[in-house]
Amino acid sequence: MPTADLALTELLDFAPGRISLRDRRMLLWDADAFGSLRRELIDGLGLDAARGILRRFGFANGYRDALTMRSFVPEASDRDWWLTCPALQAHQGKVRPEVVQLAVDRERGEFALEVHWHGSYEAEQHARVLGPAAAPSCWTLAGYASGFSTAVLGREVFVIEQECRALGHERCRVLGRPREAWGAEADAIAVEYQAPALARELSARDAELRATAEGEVAAAPLSPVDGVAAALSARSRGMLRVLDLIARVAPVDATVLIAGESGVGKERIARLIHQQSARAAGPFIAVNCGAMPEPLLESELFGHVRGAFTGATTDKPGLFAAARGGTVFLDEIGEMTAATQVKLLRVLQEREVRPVGATASTAIDVRVVAATHRRLADEVAAGRFRQDLYYRLKVVPVEVPPLRERREEILPLARHFLAKTCAAYKLPTRLLSPEVAAVLTSYPWPGNVRELEHAIEHAVVVAGDDGKLAVAHLPAELRERGADPAAALTAGELTLAELERRYTLVVLERNRGSRAATARALGIGTNTLWRKLKAWGVSGGDD
Repeated sequence: MPTADLALTELLDFAPGRISLRDRRMLLWDADAFGSLRRELIDGLGLDAARGILRRFGFANGYRDALTMRSFVPEASDRDWWLTCPALQAHQGKVRPEVVQLAVDRERGEFALEVHWHGSYEAEQHARVLGPAAAPSCWTLAGYASGFSTAVLGREVFVIEQECRALGHERCRVLGRPREAWGAEADAIAVEYQAPALARELSARDAELRATAEGEVAAAPLSPVDGVAAALSARSRGMLRVLDLIARVAPVDATVLIAGESGVGKERIARLIHQQSARAAGPFIAVNCGAMPEPLLESELFGHVRGAFTGATTDKPGLFAAARGGTVFLDEIGEMTAATQVKLLRVLQEREVRPVGATASTAIDVRVVAATHRRLADEVAAGRFRQDLYYRLKVVPVEVPPLRERREEILPLARHFLAKTCAAYKLPTRLLSPEVAAVLTSYPWPGNVRELEHAIEHAVVVAGDDGKLAVAHLPAELRERGADPAAALTAGELTLAELERRYTLVVLERNRGSRAATARALGIGTNTLWRKLKAWGVSGGDD
């Protein structure tokens, strides 16, 4: 990632109650509160002690930020690595750095730096809470730059403030040199930093955090709904209601009937019910009732004994017996013949099965989850489905909304399938272009999630070595929809937020992915556009 393309909102991961930069938890602090803390430290400990604490605080922050940023720019030169320091400071709102001189040679141990700091928050706060300063006062900022520079050079670097706005100067000015280049002045500063010990401690702490970060995140408490929502990229109100119902019904051994159009993810819902139930350690066995002729389906479900029919040379237990202690998922239950419906009803009523050709029944211990794309109430009214079986199955009915009614989930799902497909084909990670995002969110998805997954797989294969998916890589039916991006504004009833999102993507497409041109056309700032695209899961286009 080139330093010029660095955007803090692209580097951070936001989750409820947690902001992360790689494996590190981040916080947002009010500048005025920090100014009050400075005053408390000075009043309670004295000026020298407070300055040392804040220098070391800044050093620790800068040193660890440098190690983290290296993971984002592993191939960058040491100079470009260091340039992520002022970029981060600017994005964090601390100061607007102007790099006047920078020379970095890690192998030779050479480092020379001059930076002008404009609008330093620290000088501003010092003047606010303490009045005019007697010496340069950007202690935390200087400590941050020193820690960052020390990590980049691999040896002690001190960044010392020469001019400061708290002293009445026009802007703050700092110089950075290796410790030995500062002569006798370095010894006094080193006492405040305790630099060698601090650097060793920070390196050890960084390694420790990397080793434990995954466990910390995994240990964070998640409600059942949160866990399932993450698994399904659920964001829409309709799907969240479904997942709330799942969280309630999963621990109870009730029969569940899942209804929804083909491809909405009914089997995935069934598996999640099983995984959250007391039967999670048992088997989950799925059978498509519409994919087998009646005799074969009965044999698969209930089993058969030797001699029950031609070719039955041995006894065979059915799926209900094989799933003991687990869950049987009956997909497309609406396709089941009347004769098989009668036998299934008996299984649900008596909790026992009689294999084909047998004279005795066997008790079963399974949970039944069924699914259908048909409206079974209509099938009952038409005489094609038994009413008593219908009521046995729909103890807890779950209606899964089609993808066109939960468009806010399209891009998260697309990104999930993109990563999954790239991993399966051992390809580098691909990105969704803004044009593709506009097409995906405007398309009606008659095949729902399954069609979306297949479309992404198609695009990845067709894209070849291209790093970003383009409209030309999509299947023909999506490309035709994408020929008129304004169609995104008329696909279904829209909330105001959805209308804003679609219109923004249309404008971004018309400006060929240019963030600057799109922001101008919309009358908003480029950073505002970045935040919106990030929230919608869209890569930020090109400039």
